[in-house]
Amino acid sequence: MKKYLLGTFAILTITFIFTQPLQSWAEERYTELQNFTKILNLVQQYYVEPVDTKKLIGGAIKGMLRELDPHTNYMPVEIFKDFESETAGEFGGLGIEISVQNGILTIISPIEDTPAWKAGIKPGDKIVSIDGQSTKGFSLVEASALLKGKRGEPIVLSVVRENVDTPLDIKIVRGQVKIKSVKSAQLDDGYLYIRITSFIENTSKELEKVLADYSANHKNKFEGILIDLRRNPGGLLDQAIKISDLFLKDGIIVSTIGRDPKTKEVNRASGKAPYPDIPIVVLVNEYSASASEIVSGALQDNKRAVIVGERSFGKGSVQSVIKLGDGSGLKLTVARYYTPSGVSIQSEGITPDIEIEDVNAEIFAKAISDKKGPREKDIIGHLKGEKEKLTEKSKDKKSQTAHENALAWWKDIGSKKESEMTEKEKLFKSDYQAYQAYSYLKAWKTLKNIR
Repeated sequence: MKKYLLGTFAILTITFIFTQPLQSWAEERYTELQNFTKILNLVQQYYVEPVDTKKLIGGAIKGMLRELDPHTNYMPVEIFKDFESETAGEFGGLGIEISVQNGILTIISPIEDTPAWKAGIKPGDKIVSIDGQSTKGFSLVEASALLKGKRGEPIVLSVVRENVDTPLDIKIVRGQVKIKSVKSAQLDDGYLYIRITSFIENTSKELEKVLADYSANHKNKFEGILIDLRRNPGGLLDQAIKISDLFLKDGIIVSTIGRDPKTKEVNRASGKAPYPDIPIVVLVNEYSASASEIVSGALQDNKRAVIVGERSFGKGSVQSVIKLGDGSGLKLTVARYYTPSGVSIQSEGITPDIEIEDVNAEIFAKAISDKKGPREKDIIGHLKGEKEKLTEKSKDKKSQTAHENALAWWKDIGSKKESEMTEKEKLFKSDYQAYQAYSYLKAWKTLKNIR
């Protein structure tokens, strides 16, 4: 039995073993199946126009699965072929991860550097129509069928975006989507920034190479790693486990429990972690889903990393994908994921140790610097108040608040040209969350003692 996790769901190839005799199973459902057969025969014989029986049965299957959850779907042959190809990290299409939320087709995240990303699709965008066709009542499979197409073909998505009054028509040209799942940048000496955009077949190998190269080039001087999982919609389960295993000496990584609690499956660290002690801060937001939440939960519960940012998406259900005899497939929710401490991720997400809201750097800096008018304490040489005197005595005059530090830093790089900036300045110049997360990483020892 092979188990994977794709996008925000898992693939499972199963050989079915019926523990209850097939005859008994059929007898229990005889009345319902008899009604279905009668209705099918009546439609075939008396409907006003000839009908395609295969299409009718396919529709019946889709309707049945709609009674379950949004992640349970039937995939016809052609759609299932496309589905299987996506695990390799290279496929034709737009480059978006979608979900159905409250009956509305919603973007979890555009994958970085893909056609959708470049066209301006944002996490949280709600797709109300595809090429003029309403998406009301669409399943994920039906939406995927419309979204996919030949390379070079245009598609128009009408999306509703938060704080925008009218729907936006966004034209995207389908392209070959090739995902680079691991990106990195050197920060200060000994500190490394790693962005994981998704969890595909080669992600753990890519990450191992990045870490090994950095370690070799810096004589094993590792002060800390900032792992950015924001807007990462998920990926393969085995990759989430392997990546967690790089940093954990021991302990549980993730557990899955199906309908029967006795079927609990526990994934543990191998004990061979090459980087068990390097300080780690993980950055998440509301669009970090599935495999991203597995890694975050594993490192958080094992007290191996500090999680900062915003509560994650909360996609903690397991989907088994069964390839059927005719080449079609069934994606069926079969279990839930649990963090090492036994908390279900489903609908809850990962709560950060330190919450940091996303703030527009320029607006934030302007808000701090703008003042409606001078006050007495702003005048040079002003007579100090008693509270001000006490405050000055209790703090180092050289110290600044976090806001003042941020403001000073942004003012400094604001005057620089792109070509003059360091990797760190390019990375953080308009990213308040990442900048603050890095500040916490540099204060690792203090944070560790607090936790």
